[in-house]
Amino acid sequence: MTSTAPPATGARTPWEDLPHTVRAAVAEVLGGPVVAAVSQDGGFSPGVAARVRTVEGQRAFVKAVSAQSNPDSPDMHRREARNAAALPLAVRAPRLLGTYDDGTWVALVFEDVEGRQPHVPWRERELRIVLDEVSALGRALTPSPVDAPPVGELQAEAFQGWHRMIEAGDTGGEGRGLDPWIARNLHRLAEVSDPWVEFASGDTLAHGDLRADNMLLTEDGVVFVDWPHAVRAAPWFDLLILLPCVRAQGGPEPDEVFTGHPLGRDADPEGVTATLAALAGYFVRQSRQPAPPGLPTLRAFQRAQGATALDWLRKRLGPGLP
Repeated sequence: MTSTAPPATGARTPWEDLPHTVRAAVAEVLGGPVVAAVSQDGGFSPGVAARVRTVEGQRAFVKAVSAQSNPDSPDMHRREARNAAALPLAVRAPRLLGTYDDGTWVALVFEDVEGRQPHVPWRERELRIVLDEVSALGRALTPSPVDAPPVGELQAEAFQGWHRMIEAGDTGGEGRGLDPWIARNLHRLAEVSDPWVEFASGDTLAHGDLRADNMLLTEDGVVFVDWPHAVRAAPWFDLLILLPCVRAQGGPEPDEVFTGHPLGRDADPEGVTATLAALAGYFVRQSRQPAPPGLPTLRAFQRAQGATALDWLRKRLGPGLP
């Protein structure tokens, strides 16, 4: 399978466009002014994402965004700061060096990690490394060392996608662009997804948004970045979230990977199907919404993830749905 998902990109703000107060705050964290900054590709953020270097040679990774770029992004940065600061040192994640928050602009300063994102389309060896590290991540974060919200709380609204489409009358018809199979089975998909919280709940700290642009391959493994969506969930939740995106970016069939993986083998099949149905409903509904400010490829990316999640779900449901 070739990659069907578009690049995960936001409309990056150049480092030079940051207000002086933000750049001064970063300089204070790093002990000197920034003299070089290189914007980084990948990730759904309309703000700054740059590797920087100070006059003294100190290196760091800086993320910064304002409510003017996207009204939701500053709160995501605030959640990420809280989560990153609470992660134990045993977790392979960048260390938070400092923050700045003036109510409009939020900036996070992380240690710089020497690494790169996995190749897309996925390569077998790199995927194998990532899947091994996802196992290690689950072990290291059980029980959860962070007081993150339960998955059923954080995703309570997002994972009601099929129900919200029914309530909004988004049930297909001429010109609506909805897959005919979804239109025929929309109410049944909502029913299948209903018990997802019961099964997906747990006391493992899950990253909650694993995909290629949220990880860096290093010489000795994988570093997981971007933690605003961290939740307490079942041990297999991160694996399930990851695999539709892997498939959409040229990877293998999700069910084969999931059932053969240490975190997936012991998962309740009914619970996996229910949670997968809820995830697919989220992707499909979101892909049909207007594009948010500064994130031009997000809806197409969600559409690709929704298509692969649905394909996986249909295989798990079997021939019972016409």
